[in-house]
Amino acid sequence: MDQKQLREQVEKRRTFAIISHPDAGKTTITEQLLYFGGAIRSAGTVKGKKTGQFAASDWMEIEKKRGISVTSSVMQFNYKDRDINILDTPGHEDFSEDTYRTLMAVDAAVMVIDSAKGIEPQTKKLFQVVKKRGIPIFTFMNKLDRDGRDPLDLIAELEELLNIEGCAMNWPIGMGKELKGLYDIHNQRVELYRKEGDERYIPINSEGSIDDKELAEDSLFEQAIGEVELLEEAGNSFDPEKIQKGDQTPVFFGSALTNFGVQVFLETFLEMAPAPAPHKLQDSDEVIEPDSDQFSGFVFKIQANMNPNHRDRIAFVRICSGEFEKGMDVTLQRTGKTLRLNNATEFMSDQREQVKNAVAGDIVGLYDTGNFQIGDTIYSGKKSIQYEELPQFTPEMFMEVQAKNVMKQKSFHKGMQQLVQEGAVQLYQKYSTSDYILGAVGQLQFEVFQFRMQNEYNCDVVMTPIGSRIARWIDPEKLDESMSSSRNMLVKDLEGNPLFLFENKFAVTWFEGKYPDVKLTAKL
Repeated sequence: MDQKQLREQVEKRRTFAIISHPDAGKTTITEQLLYFGGAIRSAGTVKGKKTGQFAASDWMEIEKKRGISVTSSVMQFNYKDRDINILDTPGHEDFSEDTYRTLMAVDAAVMVIDSAKGIEPQTKKLFQVVKKRGIPIFTFMNKLDRDGRDPLDLIAELEELLNIEGCAMNWPIGMGKELKGLYDIHNQRVELYRKEGDERYIPINSEGSIDDKELAEDSLFEQAIGEVELLEEAGNSFDPEKIQKGDQTPVFFGSALTNFGVQVFLETFLEMAPAPAPHKLQDSDEVIEPDSDQFSGFVFKIQANMNPNHRDRIAFVRICSGEFEKGMDVTLQRTGKTLRLNNATEFMSDQREQVKNAVAGDIVGLYDTGNFQIGDTIYSGKKSIQYEELPQFTPEMFMEVQAKNVMKQKSFHKGMQQLVQEGAVQLYQKYSTSDYILGAVGQLQFEVFQFRMQNEYNCDVVMTPIGSRIARWIDPEKLDESMSSSRNMLVKDLEGNPLFLFENKFAVTWFEGKYPDVKLTAKL
C-alpha cells in the first residue's frame, strides 16, 4: 500500500492493555469488549468453572482449573471502523514481569478498579509502570452492581495514591441493589440499568435534569445531580492534552459482570485513545514513525504450546512501523540473520487466523523454531533498527529442579528450555555440579511451571525449595570460585554469566566488605 493508505490504516488501530489487581474484573470486562466486537457470542467469566464456560482470554488449562489469568493474552477485533488489539494481562503479582513487558507494546492502558476495594497494591505497581511510559490511562470503576465505596472517595483516592487527575465521564445513580443507572456526563444523557437498546438512554435537558418525572424525583437521582454539580465546580476540567500525556485519567463507572456501562466506555475510549505512536530507538533520541516505509517491530512475549497438539511456539511481535506482508524477508537485529516470515497469525485468545497483511499497532504471532528471544527487534531494508530493551526482573525465590523419572530427560530438557524462554522463570546451573536451579519472582510461577511440565510435556518434576535468595551478578574476570560458601551459592545463568545467590542482606554486606573491589549487580 502507498504512504497515504498506510497512514489511514495505522490511524484506525487502537492497541491497549488492561491492568488491575487480581479479582477486580479485568478479564470479565475484556470478555464484554470482545462480545461487542462480535468476536465471541457470549461472555464467560474467569469463575465459570462449574458451568464449563471459561473466559476466551484464559486459554491455558491451569487458568481454567484455577480461575485466574497467569499469562498475557492477545485478542483482536473490529468495532465501528477501528481495528482493536487488546492485551489482557495477569493480575497476580507473581506474573508482573510478563505484564511489564506487555505494557511496553501498547499505546494506552485501561485500569480496572474494584469500586468496593479501591486502589489495591498491584494496581498501584502497574500504574507506576504505565505512568513512567507517559501513555494515556483510562479508569473503569467496576462492580457497581454491588455496594461499594463513595464515588467521590474513589476519585480522591485515585488522585492521592496515584498522583494523577481523575475526570469523571459518568456518575452512578445509586449502587448495589439500589443501582438505577449512570448519569453520562460526557454524552449528556442518563443510561438506565437493566434496559436494552436505545430504551436505556434518556437525554439530559437544558436544565441538567431529565423529562422522566419518576426518576427525576428519585432521591438517588437528586443525589447524583448534586454530586455532578459539585464535580463541575470543584473537580478537574476535562483536558485532552493531559489525557494524552498520562497526567489525567478519564474515569468511568459500570459493572462488567452485568454488562452495564461497558459499551459506552468502549465507544468513548476509542474516541479518545491514541493511534500508534512513534517508537524510540535504543541509546538514541531518534524515533521511528509508524507510517515509515520500513517495516519494524519487537518481540515482547514468547509462548509455547498454545496448541498442545502441535507443540508450537509463538513469538508475539508488536509492529512499530511500516507494513507486514506474508513471505517478506526481515533481519533479526541481534544475530544479523535474515528470516522469511511465511507463517504469521493473529489471535482471538487460542484461536488464530493466518495473517497476510498488518500495519503498525498490530500484534502478530510468528511461528518460531528457536530463532527469537524476548526483546528481539526485526526489520526490513538496510537501515539497522534496535528498539529499547524490555525489563527483566531479578528473581527472589529459587528451587532446585530435576526430572522425577530419569528416563524422561529428553522431555525434561525440552520442556524446561521452552518454558524458560517464555521469561516467567529463569534457569541457572550450579558451578560445581551443573544441577538446575529455577528462579522466579513468586511462588505461583513455580506451580505453573510444574503443572505445565506435567500436562504439556508429560514430565513430572521434583522441585526442592532453597528459599528466598538475593541474586547478584559478578564480572567473570573478578571471579574466584573460592568466594562461594554456604551463604552465597555460585551459579551461572543461561548465557554462562556467573552470579551469587546470597542467603540474605547480611551475606551481601559481608561479601562486599571482604571483596571491596568486586562489583555486584542486579537486574530490575
